[in-house]
Amino acid sequence: MIKYDKLWITMDKKHISTYDLREKGGIDSKTVRRLRANENMETKTLNKLCAVLNCKLEDIAEYEPDVK
Repeated sequence: MIKYDKLWITMDKKHISTYDLREKGGIDSKTVRRLRANENMETKTLNKLCAVLNCKLEDIAEYEPDVK
């Protein structure tokens, strides 16, 4: 499972709010909700996030194996 817990930490460190994501990155509120729920994201959305936050993918997402 891809988790986006690091996204919120990176946003906090860079003083960027979800409002900034929506206004500067064109990320809609539905996508923010999906990020909070660790749901699937398109790579273009991840690209937008990295552009707005000026960071690498590993700063906002991480892979965690599913527990069976």
